[in-house]
Amino acid sequence: MESKDASERPDIEIDYKAGWADPENFTVATDRGLSEEVVREISKIKGEPEWMLEFRLKSLKLFEEFPTPKWAESAIEDIDFQQIRYYVRYSDKEEKTWDDVPDNIKETYEKLGIPEAERKFLGGVGAQYDSETVYHNLKKELAEQGVIFLSTDEGLKQYPEYFHKYFGKVIPPEDNKFAALNSAVWSGGSFIIVPKGVKVGVPLQAYFRINTQNVGQFERTLIIAEEGSDVHYIEGCTAPTYSSDSLHSAVVELVALEGARIRYSTIQNWSNNVYNLVTKRAFAYKNALVEWVDGNIGSKLTMKYPSIYLLGEGAKGEVMSIAYASNGQIQDTGAKIIHLAPRTHSKITAKSISRADGKTIYRGLIQVAPHAKQCVSNVICDALLLNEESKNDTFPYQEIHRDDATITHEATVGKISQDTLFYLMSRGIPENEALALICMGFFEPFAKEMPMEYAVELNRLIEIDMAEYGAIG
Repeated sequence: MESKDASERPDIEIDYKAGWADPENFTVATDRGLSEEVVREISKIKGEPEWMLEFRLKSLKLFEEFPTPKWAESAIEDIDFQQIRYYVRYSDKEEKTWDDVPDNIKETYEKLGIPEAERKFLGGVGAQYDSETVYHNLKKELAEQGVIFLSTDEGLKQYPEYFHKYFGKVIPPEDNKFAALNSAVWSGGSFIIVPKGVKVGVPLQAYFRINTQNVGQFERTLIIAEEGSDVHYIEGCTAPTYSSDSLHSAVVELVALEGARIRYSTIQNWSNNVYNLVTKRAFAYKNALVEWVDGNIGSKLTMKYPSIYLLGEGAKGEVMSIAYASNGQIQDTGAKIIHLAPRTHSKITAKSISRADGKTIYRGLIQVAPHAKQCVSNVICDALLLNEESKNDTFPYQEIHRDDATITHEATVGKISQDTLFYLMSRGIPENEALALICMGFFEPFAKEMPMEYAVELNRLIEIDMAEYGAIG
């Protein structure tokens, strides 16, 4: 184990607005590389029960045995798992008041606007810095209604019965190679329980920040909405821009019990040296509604396909996804919805923009089981190419085992309308600003689903990219 400051400092680029780095004054860090010793060390540092250590070790073996999916091999072949630090801690405890957060970490989150957002429109905030949550707070009125909002590590200590029942059940480590990796080395994340009938009227938010070079962040989020409850959870993500790569591999499990609603919104703005490989899945029971609102901007490579299993009659699932790929970026995103009960409904809306040599990929699956009668599903998939070098691929799959299912699929791929661009420029709008306006209009259905502060931030990120790299190319 290493402690305190790491001597080498990488070159840091300045073309990414959240790309600054704080000094690497961590208090605890495992050695680089993945091994049984590292997994045991993480569990020991956290003081976990024996069953969780066994879960981690089993997951490590699965990760080592799993082959890399053939379709993903070329995209992730440059990841060196033995150069990554799998656990880094900067603060020895999780604070409940903002003033108690270490000054350098507090300054980082103040630059990102987290305290201001908490004061203005959030019901609770969690802030994770590399491997551990450094701040967590829930408004008093929500706590009085029985809402539980903790880091996942604290949730394990305080509510072990929920972990035995739900943890690793929606996404078991056997699911895929990177779910197994997360299960072996997970740290941090959010644990939320919304009691029966409680409507959380303001969003809860977690913000994930990678600071250390060549680090892996592996948060684990578990949200349980009990019967008739309602909750909106928002996550945001950033990292410094280093000359070498980092890895983010999260697992998110949602459970919406009968009549419950969960909305899970993401604005991902990783720097262009982060591999972002995430597994997100929800179980929706009778008459429940699960909504993924998923925004992907930044990262070197993103592979993320939020899924919903409609397990109870009348359950509904919706995915609204956008992807924006600029210089050297690959956004491999999509959605999966599995109809496993009668009269279930689903909708997927996926929009992507590619510019420069960026590439967007949509992978989607709609599946209707033989016993799931009278299901309805609608998929809309639109892509916009900004120049000749940009690319888009679409891989939609449908497995329909019922004749009475109603399934529709619409897809378009287009280029920027030169007439529209000319019209805007003729009104005195510079080319890069005109192009940004067109992109914002294309993403409007997504922006409308986000709180205003996040919609403004989305527009700002696109404007910055257009200004830095030029309008076309």
